Amino acid sequence: MDTLTQQRAGILAPPESSVSAVTWPAIFGGAFVAAATTVVLVALGSGFGLASVSPWRDSGASASTITWMTAAWLIVVQWLAAGLGGYLAGRLRTKWANTHTHEVFFRDTAHGFITWAVATILVAGFLASALTSAISGGVHAAATVASGAAQGAATQGVASSPAGSALATYDMDLLFRSSQASSGATTADARAEAARILANGISSGDVPTTDRAYLAELVAARTGTPAEDAQKRVDAAIAQAKAADLKARQAADAARKAAAETSIFTALSMLVGAFIACIAAALGGQRRDLHA
Repeated sequence: MDTLTQQRAGILAPPESSVSAVTWPAIFGGAFVAAATTVVLVALGSGFGLASVSPWRDSGASASTITWMTAAWLIVVQWLAAGLGGYLAGRLRTKWANTHTHEVFFRDTAHGFITWAVATILVAGFLASALTSAISGGVHAAATVASGAAQGAATQGVASSPAGSALATYDMDLLFRSSQASSGATTADARAEAARILANGISSGDVPTTDRAYLAELVAARTGTPAEDAQKRVDAAIAQAKAADLKARQAADAARKAAAETSIFTALSMLVGAFIACIAAALGGQRRDLHA
C-alpha cells in the first residue's frame, strides 16, 4: 500500500545500495599499521623501563614510579597507534556518494572503532604467541632440571619417589623426636631439622613452645653453649625468620598492587585508544572527502 501510494504521488523510494558500508581493506590496512606501531612503541617503552631500573640498592626508579611510567606510556602508545590506524582507515575508505553528512560521520567513527578492535586482537594474538613460547621454554627447562636432579639423586642412592621425599617432613621429625636432643647427630642433620621446625612455625604463625625448647637443647648440644645463650639464639633466629617472612609478604603484596594498577591502567588506555581511533577516522574521512 505504501509503495502504491508513493507511486501515485509521483515519489519513487530510493533503492537500497548493494555495496557494503564497511570498507574492509581500509580497516585491515589501518589495523595492521596500528598493531605494528603498538609493537614498536611497547618495545621502545620496555627499553626505557629497563634503563630506569637498577639492581643496586637506592639506585634507579622505585616500583611506584615504574608503575606510573608504565601507565603513562600505555596511554601514549594507544594515542599514537590508534590515532594513526584510525586516520589511515578514514583516508583509505571509499567515498560514499549521495549519503547524508551525519551518516558519513557515523560510518567513519565505526570504521575507526572496528580498526581499533582488529588491531587489539592482532596485538593480543602476538602477545599470546610470545607468552606461549616463553611458557614452553620454561617447561622444557624445568623438565631438564628435574631429570638431572632425579639422576643425581639416583647416583647418590637417595630415594627419588614421592614416598621417599615425604619422609623428610616436620611430622616425621616430630614422630621420631627423642625426649632429649642428642649431640651425636651430624651438623647437617641438625641444621636441616632446625630449618624444618622454623619453616613449620612460620607457616603456622609461630613456633610452638615445645619446638623452641627442643631447638634450644639442640643448639646447646651442638655448640656447647649454656642453655640461656642457646635459648637467646633460638629466639633471635625465630625473630629473623618472621621478619624475612613479613618482608616477603610485603613484597608480594606490593607486586600484587602494582599488577592490579597496571591492569586497570591498561584497560583505561585501551578505552582511550578506541575513542582516539574513532575521532581520527572521522577526521581522516573528512579530509578524504574534501580532497577527493
